[in-house]
Amino acid sequence: HVIDILEKPGGQCAELYPEKPIYDIPAWPVISGQELTDRLLDQIKPFSPVLHLGHMVETVEKEDEGWRLVTDGGTVFKTRVVIIAAGGGSFVAKKPPLTSIESYEGKSVFYAVRRKDIARGKRVVIAGGGDSALDWLLNLQPLASEISLLHRRDDFRAAPDSVAKMRTLVTEGKAALHIAQLADLKGENGVLRAVGVKSEEKGTYDLPCDILLPFYGLTMKLGPLAQWGLNLERNHIPVDTEKFETSQPGIFAIGDINTYPGKLKLILSGFHEGALMAHAAYSYVHPGKKARFQYTTSSTDIHEKLGVSG
Repeated sequence: HVIDILEKPGGQCAELYPEKPIYDIPAWPVISGQELTDRLLDQIKPFSPVLHLGHMVETVEKEDEGWRLVTDGGTVFKTRVVIIAAGGGSFVAKKPPLTSIESYEGKSVFYAVRRKDIARGKRVVIAGGGDSALDWLLNLQPLASEISLLHRRDDFRAAPDSVAKMRTLVTEGKAALHIAQLADLKGENGVLRAVGVKSEEKGTYDLPCDILLPFYGLTMKLGPLAQWGLNLERNHIPVDTEKFETSQPGIFAIGDINTYPGKLKLILSGFHEGALMAHAAYSYVHPGKKARFQYTTSSTDIHEKLGVSG
């Protein structure tokens, strides 16, 4: 049973960057967040998972033979094993401190790009200097009629290759770089026509704009998870690297939500963590029964489940 507060499966991949290229999936030189989600859903179909979407686990309580979970909708689960794969928790975008920005949100101001087509033929202004800002500048530039990057200083936190590609686009006149800060929004009824910017060198001026994408980072909120009696370290859950078990036996944490020495926040790492976690969880699900480790290439059970011959 998979419980997810979102209305669709896929977590951050599907919600925050469904069309963003991902490069760390073996055998896929490049794959989008949504395509990866779709292929993973296809892969688990033979095992008949039950998805509970639009639900949030509010309480987790210890019982004699495992755990009792209750969601915000009152659904109760009794289970021997709990796996927390909550990413970074609940993400809230850091908003620019601009008057009336709420009236433009969802119409002209977006904190995540779920469809690249919103930029087609539009004058796009991207504010920020990290990976998200640079990645989307590069991805949306072919679609936008004009595209500008706005950052308070000429120094970027993004990957050097992305910065180099951005500077090439600027040199070629295919994008504009403004070393300035957002000052105000100009438009009406949620429709932007320009953003006011403030620069030490040029003073205050207007930048024509149909779509504003402020990428100032995300604030993480753990929500009810913080009350489950787990040891926490800077809003992350410490785990061992043998089982990826938390301070509570029978509760595991994999993916971005966990922390351990040498942790790399890569989708790739999550697959490795999930494999070791699943092997360790077996002893809780089947107490007293020894797990028989098999390679998928030699397991008749898995061949039958997937409908393939050995």
